[in-house]
Amino acid sequence: MCVNLLSSALRSLSLLGSRTGPSQIVNRSVGPAVDGRGSLTVWRDFITSASQQQNRTQWKQREKYTIRPIGMKKTGGRDYTGKVITHGIGGGHKQRYRMIDFQRLRYEPGKEDQPIVEKVVEVRYDPCRSADIALVAGGSRKRWIIATENMESGDVIKTSGTIGRIAVLANEGDSHPLGALPVGTLVNNLELYPGKGAQYIRAAGTCGVLLRKVNGTAIVQLPSKHQIQVLETCVVTVGRVSNVDHNKRIIGKAGRNRWLGIRPSSGLWKRKGGWAGRKIRPLPPMKSFINLPSVAAKS
Repeated sequence: MCVNLLSSALRSLSLLGSRTGPSQIVNRSVGPAVDGRGSLTVWRDFITSASQQQNRTQWKQREKYTIRPIGMKKTGGRDYTGKVITHGIGGGHKQRYRMIDFQRLRYEPGKEDQPIVEKVVEVRYDPCRSADIALVAGGSRKRWIIATENMESGDVIKTSGTIGRIAVLANEGDSHPLGALPVGTLVNNLELYPGKGAQYIRAAGTCGVLLRKVNGTAIVQLPSKHQIQVLETCVVTVGRVSNVDHNKRIIGKAGRNRWLGIRPSSGLWKRKGGWAGRKIRPLPPMKSFINLPSVAAKS
């Protein structure tokens, strides 16, 4: 009896499919449809302009600074069009983003002529970067910065933009222009252009070395042993970035990489060519980030 009921149900479904199937297939559009205003409507099995707008990372476009955690949307290594632009990304635990102020020399209104003195409120783990971050408070504001190696809550840090005739004796965590520091100082959070904010030496446990100062410029050795030349008015932080033992952590199992949002690489066998193996190469020439006058301007 059960078999008879099942067969009759299947027969009725097949009849319904034969009645409604062809008409639906004919009426459904396969390509894009453009309305009178010139905008795309719904595509079948394709990404539309509306879904592309939803895929944009709106949390990166915030203008007002806040110390509160911001909800992040996972991209899976894809841009707003849905195409993979960065491989090896996917899944992972939920994360919230904390806005880091990479421009330490940010004066409050009416206090441009005096150094910035701030107190460290908290040093904590940040899921979006390898280094620890610190919440500092001074004046009428609070902000997140990259913590240095020995920074603790209760410390007082100083940020100054003046370059004197004598080099300053800066403490760890203080920020000064490169021209105000003595040669041989360990630095991190290096600016390439004055006022742009730190772009180099921000990873956990890294530090650079101020090698020399020449004619209003400073030459800094990066953690990769490369040397760059910037203006002496570029601001840096003294010391080494926190979380020094980050490179010694043990993953332990494949699942922990999935927690971190790292997908496994392909298991496809590939013959090792010239790209594999160790090579002894000379360091590249020093890179300069100084806008020197061009030949046409000199003439």
